[in-house]
Amino acid sequence: MNIEEIRSLFPVTKEAIYLNSASQSPLNILVYNRLQNCLKTELQLLGKKSFNRDNIRVPLSKLLGGSADEYALTTSTGVGIGIVAQGLKFKKGDNIIIPENEHWNTTYPWLHLEKEGVEIRFAKVNKDESFEPSAIKKLIDKNTKVVAMAAVRYNSGFRPNLTAIAKIAHENDALFIVDAAQAAGMIPIDVDKDEIDVLSGCGFKWLLGLHGTGFLYVSKRVIKIINPVLPGMYAAERMHDQLSFYKDSRKFETGTIAYPLFDAWSAGLELLLKIGVENIYKKAIENTDVIIEGLKNKGYQIISPIKRIEDRSAIIHFKSDSLETTKMLYQKLITKNVLVTLQGENIRVSPNFFTSKREIKLFLNLI
Repeated sequence: MNIEEIRSLFPVTKEAIYLNSASQSPLNILVYNRLQNCLKTELQLLGKKSFNRDNIRVPLSKLLGGSADEYALTTSTGVGIGIVAQGLKFKKGDNIIIPENEHWNTTYPWLHLEKEGVEIRFAKVNKDESFEPSAIKKLIDKNTKVVAMAAVRYNSGFRPNLTAIAKIAHENDALFIVDAAQAAGMIPIDVDKDEIDVLSGCGFKWLLGLHGTGFLYVSKRVIKIINPVLPGMYAAERMHDQLSFYKDSRKFETGTIAYPLFDAWSAGLELLLKIGVENIYKKAIENTDVIIEGLKNKGYQIISPIKRIEDRSAIIHFKSDSLETTKMLYQKLITKNVLVTLQGENIRVSPNFFTSKREIKLFLNLI
């Protein structure tokens, strides 16, 4: 598919310059049509469900690695991490390591365990929100049970070295648990190669789905040590007098989901597979190369780490010389239908594979 064919699938490109995929993906025609068809089926054939859960599990395994039966369907990133946090057994004196300033999805479920005597250790990060694997190594010990972090940090776009950190975690018999909300569908992830034990993500950002859709990957290596906490009707064999959980990740599914939303999401996953995540990441670097150069030339302060390409993603944070002027710039962009996010003191720009060179040029001209 060429860029014009791709852009034709995203109606927002006719109305605005959309640089906000880190907030949510704009609705595309394929997902919209799949949703309409699903609702039409429900309307005309009452009681007949057209959705097959493997229509999500299989493409997720192709995009992210692992096998389809290692994926459970959830409603959000935080729900998936929460299921695992509550399903693990901890004792007083155990500790969990998290980098500073992680998204709430990667902090709240673990902080909730402090009441049980679990210590939360925060690894130091740099001003640009980056950190080295050594920051984790400094804190880890024989009582560390979990190392948790995002594959891409929401507040800077930084990509930690997952493979190196997984090695540190596993050498100390700790689980490596990753938040994929800002990574899945935008950067290459391989749960097998990166030795990720648990990966939780959402559909509505880079995976081209809708709010209320998500997934939880649990490796076969660790599935036996994580207990289901809210077993639903799809988590076990259908028996009325005993509970026999499935042996795979289905045991973590909590019950009925919004079938039309997941059915629609499958169309977005199919598009990602057709384009290829490697191509999407290549386009992300090309787009952000131009944005970074433009921001430098105009004297803006770039918050995101940009020195090493392996640290970068499609997310760039920058700011002006004061919070007031940054806010004014944000309002100017929104008024001109250039959609970005004001996050704290920074403006967050997150182009996607449907973003054109012309749009980036127009954005840079406006600032």
